[in-house]
Amino acid sequence: MSRFINKKVVLTILIIILVIVLAASCFTIVQPGHTGVVVTLGRVDEGVLQEGLHLKLPFVQSVVMIDNRITKLEVDTEAFSRDLQTVETTLAINYRVDTSKSYSIYKNIGGAYETILVVPAVNEVLKAIVAKYTAEESVTNRTLISAGLVEGLNEKLNEIGLYVTDVNIINFEFSDAFITAIEEKQVAQQELLKAETEKQTKITNAEAEAEAIRVKAEADADALRITAEAEAEANATIAESLTEELIEYHKIDKWDGELPEVMGSDGTFLDVSSLTEGKDSAQNSSNNPAPNPAPAE
Repeated sequence: MSRFINKKVVLTILIIILVIVLAASCFTIVQPGHTGVVVTLGRVDEGVLQEGLHLKLPFVQSVVMIDNRITKLEVDTEAFSRDLQTVETTLAINYRVDTSKSYSIYKNIGGAYETILVVPAVNEVLKAIVAKYTAEESVTNRTLISAGLVEGLNEKLNEIGLYVTDVNIINFEFSDAFITAIEEKQVAQQELLKAETEKQTKITNAEAEAEAIRVKAEADADALRITAEAEAEANATIAESLTEELIEYHKIDKWDGELPEVMGSDGTFLDVSSLTEGKDSAQNSSNNPAPNPAPAE
């Protein structure tokens, strides 16, 4: 009797476990950012399960989870530039799977769509874009290359259901010979720029000196003009104020009492004062006659 009861308890427990397992297999949970692709006896159903709890047929249907969040993929690849330099590149690609096409991607490609589709597309598009630039231009046009990669990858992958949101160029690497050549070119350009700067500085200084000389000359000319105008205006004022009486007054005021020397018509100078002195001596002689000489014995 006791053995029978024990078998009944064990059987009950097994039935409960079976019911729990069967009930659990009737439900599936789709995590946030994912969609569920339903596979019924090996056939992929159209449409997908969205986030949340869903019913499914136990032991008949299975649900494959597809991550629809933005996924980062790093790709190391190389390409040839327009000047036939090898450009080794490390890219970081951000992409996502379109929720409405999760079932078709899984059905036609499977879960390895990243390896089968994304990586080969990155290599192809990168080679096509880098070939448009020289190796040096590739460095200075990183933004254009990134934008071209996004556009080119979306053209190839959007129809399938993959969308590239961003491409970052992590690194560009070139051969040692090319890097040396670039460094030498940069040094030469810097020296040329320095020489040009020194030349422009000399030209600027010379122009500044010439401008200073011109300004000083104009200032001196203006000063002379102003002085001449002032003197002319003063002379005009003096000329307007002169009268015969004023002239005579200044003659008398400036005379020192001596008669001036004048030039004769034959070019000789006559000393009027000496003539006057001679005349005065003659008059004195006439007024005071010399005594008669004593008679000879």
